[in-house]
Amino acid sequence: MPKPLSTKITSLAGSATVQVMNKARTLKQQGIDIMDLGGGDPDFDTPQNIQQAAIESMKSGFTHYVASTGIPQLRKAIAKKLAADNGVEVDPDKGIIVTPGGKMALYATIITLLNEGDEVILPEPAWVSYRPIIQLAGGVTVPVNLTPENGFSITAEMLQEKITPKTKLIIINSPSNPTGKVLTRSELETIAAAARDNDLYVLSDEIYEKIIFDGREHISIASFPGMAERTLVLNGHSKPYAMTGWRLGYIAGPASIIKEVGKIQEQAVTCAPSFVQVGGVEALEGPQDAVAMMSAEYERRRNFFIDMLNDIPHVSCFKPEGAFYAYPKFDLGLDSIKLADMLLEKARVAGTPGSAFGAIGNGHIRFSFATAPDVLETAARRIKEMLS
Repeated sequence: MPKPLSTKITSLAGSATVQVMNKARTLKQQGIDIMDLGGGDPDFDTPQNIQQAAIESMKSGFTHYVASTGIPQLRKAIAKKLAADNGVEVDPDKGIIVTPGGKMALYATIITLLNEGDEVILPEPAWVSYRPIIQLAGGVTVPVNLTPENGFSITAEMLQEKITPKTKLIIINSPSNPTGKVLTRSELETIAAAARDNDLYVLSDEIYEKIIFDGREHISIASFPGMAERTLVLNGHSKPYAMTGWRLGYIAGPASIIKEVGKIQEQAVTCAPSFVQVGGVEALEGPQDAVAMMSAEYERRRNFFIDMLNDIPHVSCFKPEGAFYAYPKFDLGLDSIKLADMLLEKARVAGTPGSAFGAIGNGHIRFSFATAPDVLETAARRIKEMLS
């Protein structure tokens, strides 16, 4: 028999989000009427000006390899955006790498930062891919458990009790997937102080920064004093511009770190697609009215969907402050896996088990409201009918 495969890979969990999306698609193909709220894919089309820029690029023959770090026009547009929107100054030539999707940016960065046994502080509930990527890098995830009872807030005491001599990195995500929590300036100052005092890196996932509600402000921790030299900013085009299938992300930060991240990009994927990057330039430099329209629509959907969820017996839901996810808790005494299966089989509603976002999420289900309002209304009605 052949020798065993890598235990690092065989022990790795698959993406719960992808699994739910695949299961929902399979049931739909069988003719079953499923309300699919499992994924995080906007139901809007990519704006026409972005599509046209990429199409014209392909027609002109711009379909070959480009610089591994990204085409200069896009890196300059990203640097300009970071300065204008976030107060973060980055060298477009040495401090930015354009990647085929945000996951690649996350993977390459964490692999670069961690040695075997390094600890990573991760506020949970947290996006499903953080833990597996930390595991692949040989790191150890140290969760900071956040709860809806205190608005998923993080305090200095929570951080300090988790920091050890092995701690190397703090990962933050604001607005949060799955909770919709937006970190306040005070919370970011607390995290920044912990990073500076303990000489830690921070990876700030800001992919949902443009989807923010109730007049709140997105603040990048990289703009705080003493943080630019230790912060990696992860962002991309998927969520704000409805470009999930384009696979376009980026990582920005200190040139000395970005140089090393670039080695992984070179060896793994060479570069992000050339013509996709041209579309990315147009997204950042062209009209932004579509971004504002989509965000306003997500806020409208949030308002009625959260109210409907909170009207269901045995269900309570934190009102998201950003992103496009609801993360209700079901007081039914069921774990999240059984709960998600029950919702899919009996209510024909697909959601992602809350435990996929950390053990603290058991009993929760994540629903995406980046889908048509009638789908959201039908899903909430079906859940209520089932539980009633």
